[in-house]
Amino acid sequence: MRIALCQINTTVGDLAGNAARILRDARRAAEEGADLAVFPELCVTGYPPQDLLDRPAFLDDVDAAVAYLAREAPLAMFIGAPVRNDTPVGKRLFNSVLLLDGGEVQAEVSKTLLPTYDVFDEYRYFEPCPDRHVVKWRGIRMGVHVCEDMWNNGGGETSGTGAEGRTHLYAANPIDELAALGIDLFVNLSASPYAIGKPAERRDLIHESCREHGVPFVYVNQVGANTELVFDGDSQVQSAGGEVLWHAALFEEDFYVWDSDASHDPAHLGESAAGVTEAEEVTAQIHDALVLGIRDYVAKTGDGVFDKALIGLSGGIDSAVTCALAVEALGADRVVGVTMPSAYSSSGSVDDSHVLAENLGIAFHNVSIRPAVDAFEQMLAPLFAGTEPDVAEENIQARSRGLTLMALSNKFRYLLLTTGNKSEMGVGYATLYGDMSGGLAVLSDVFKMEVYRIAEYINAQAGRDLIPRNTITKPPSAELRPGQVDQDSLPPYPVLDEILLRYVERHQSPARIASETGYDRALVDRIARMVDRNEYKRRQAAPGIRVTSKAFGVGRRIPIVMQRTAVT
Repeated sequence: MRIALCQINTTVGDLAGNAARILRDARRAAEEGADLAVFPELCVTGYPPQDLLDRPAFLDDVDAAVAYLAREAPLAMFIGAPVRNDTPVGKRLFNSVLLLDGGEVQAEVSKTLLPTYDVFDEYRYFEPCPDRHVVKWRGIRMGVHVCEDMWNNGGGETSGTGAEGRTHLYAANPIDELAALGIDLFVNLSASPYAIGKPAERRDLIHESCREHGVPFVYVNQVGANTELVFDGDSQVQSAGGEVLWHAALFEEDFYVWDSDASHDPAHLGESAAGVTEAEEVTAQIHDALVLGIRDYVAKTGDGVFDKALIGLSGGIDSAVTCALAVEALGADRVVGVTMPSAYSSSGSVDDSHVLAENLGIAFHNVSIRPAVDAFEQMLAPLFAGTEPDVAEENIQARSRGLTLMALSNKFRYLLLTTGNKSEMGVGYATLYGDMSGGLAVLSDVFKMEVYRIAEYINAQAGRDLIPRNTITKPPSAELRPGQVDQDSLPPYPVLDEILLRYVERHQSPARIASETGYDRALVDRIARMVDRNEYKRRQAAPGIRVTSKAFGVGRRIPIVMQRTAVT
């Protein structure tokens, strides 16, 4: 049998656009002699549809889209869509796979394991399927299942446990249960978002399932970005022995017709280039994920909503990397940079911003905020009388910049990209209504040291220093007071990043972090308190692009009002 793997980029809610992409690849599959086409999980609605699923009119439109696809399909195909639960028990919907053939729905399989952790909240909407059954089609017995249904076989998704390891999250194991029914082929439809290490983890998991049960595996995953989530694709076919016969490109649409009866030479798969380390490969993946995140955020919000991206350029590494990523995502003609010097801005920072803009070929403006800062200080002088200058005066500068950028965003329909990284956001080293103002937080899930690695990667790919060397080598500074550098109030970034990685992503206690790293316990406690105290800021931040297993966003739910104490 010839099976087409259709790795497509869907948009949440765009039923017409998603149907057009499905039929585009279905027609290509038919032209290339495929018998069956396989598409991603919930490809009709896009993933995740969230509370759109609570709207009856939306579900009526989904039904109409499925009927349309059944009529127009040029070959048999598996698609993903929400299906109403017609029984009087349970949630109103199933997360289903539909086999369309001959103008009708010939088979239906629903998802059993509904993830409810981190960014996932499927049990809010869907009823789990209580049993397994084989899809029989043209003499082939297929074990069809949906995304999470394959993850319990290897110990469960990484559900935020990080270095603590995976645990079995569910009592059911659809992979084992399907295999026990006697199947010729596993088929998985997925909407599995990217996180560092996820591609390798998926391949290992599929490999284990193939080796354990002696059955080939067809895996089709969504690609593209929807708000915070970036889907990397990585669709693949593995043999009954766990050999990767084909895998799709990461972070772009892809298509392949697999002939189950043909011999395959996996040598063409293009593994990591010689001499590329695992860390370098991760940096390249993060870079590609961020570019896709920016591109799809702009494209999928609708025509004319945002004409261009706007970045406040400080001469620092974060704004430079954000700007370079935006140029790659949208093109230089759709990116605008603005430097906004104050009384404390160094000439080097302004010059570095100008050089960056010239290197990237973007529009560039220099708007001094000194008149605005002077006006605010004069206005507040009677109230501030008798006090010493402190963070209040510093933040007037940051908020004057935020006001300036938002004015440009409103006037010209620019999407303002915020530039704060995960290290800064973690400890609250950011100003509400200042540098946190904007529509998309590009680097909010990228630690500071990784930002430097992305900068070097961008320059290496360009073959020259698009990001000025001085921007990379100079000490980071907010430049809100004379001689200020970040390290005045923060530990060195390699130290800070490791503490945050362990505390935020791996959920380790300060005591354990100090014990395993040798860092001073008082320092670790101080950083942990900074993380906890600044939850209120992050709750008001722009949505960020998720690239790790635990980002600041919808997948992290920490109380704002709390006190951490223990009984001793």
